[in-house]
Amino acid sequence: MTEAELRDKVGKIKWWHQIDLGNGIITPGPDKTIDRVKWLGLPADLSGKSVLDIGAWDGAFSFEAERRGASRVLAIDEFMWAGKGWASKEGFDFARRALDSKVEDLLLDVYDLRPEQVGTFDLVLFSGVLYHLTHPLLALERVASVCSGQLILSTHVDLIELRRPAIAFYPGREFNNDPSNWCGPNIPALEAMLQTVGFKVVKLFASSPLTPGFPTEEIYPGWATLHAWM
Repeated sequence: MTEAELRDKVGKIKWWHQIDLGNGIITPGPDKTIDRVKWLGLPADLSGKSVLDIGAWDGAFSFEAERRGASRVLAIDEFMWAGKGWASKEGFDFARRALDSKVEDLLLDVYDLRPEQVGTFDLVLFSGVLYHLTHPLLALERVASVCSGQLILSTHVDLIELRRPAIAFYPGREFNNDPSNWCGPNIPALEAMLQTVGFKVVKLFASSPLTPGFPTEEIYPGWATLHAWM
C-alpha cells in the first residue's frame, strides 16, 4: 500500500485513538491518546511481559505495549467491536496491518473474562471502561482473576470531595448525554474495590486536577489512574 493509499484509507475510518502509523501518518481520533500514555504510567520496558488490554477499541495501548517489548499482547473489546457504539473494529484491524503487529484480538466482554479462556497476564490495562459498566465491582473481580502482576486502572471519577468510598450513579443520559456512562466512583472507592478483589498494593498514580505536572483539567477533567499489584 502506497503512502497515498494509506492516508486515503485512514481518512475513511471512524477513529477514536491517535495512533502513529509511521511516515508522519497519525490516525485522526478525537482522543488525546498520545498524551494519555503519560497518564497510564505504562512501563517503558515491557520485555518478556504478557499484556492484556481491556476495552482496546482502536488498539493504541495494545500496539504501544508491543512496541515497548511485550512478548504477548491480547486486545479485547465487546461494545465497540460488536458494533454497539458509534465506531467499530475497523480501526484496530487496519492499524494492526499497517504496523505489521502481532497483537492478538478477542471479542470478549469484561464480565466474561476467565483465566482458563485467556490465561493470566503480567500487566493488565483497564482504561476508559469502568465508568461505562453497570457492575463495576463484578468487572474488577473478573479483571483480578486474569492479573498475575500489575493492573493499570484509568477511569472517570466523581465525588472527589468525599473522603469515604462513594460512587455516583448516572441514570439515562445524565453524564455527558451518553447512556453508556453509568458510574463515577471516587478515588477511595476505587482503592477499596481493588483491595476487595484481591490487590494487595494499590497506589494512586495520577488524578485531575490533583496531580501537579500532568495534563490540565481541560484535557482530562475528573480522571484518575491507579496502579495495583497482586
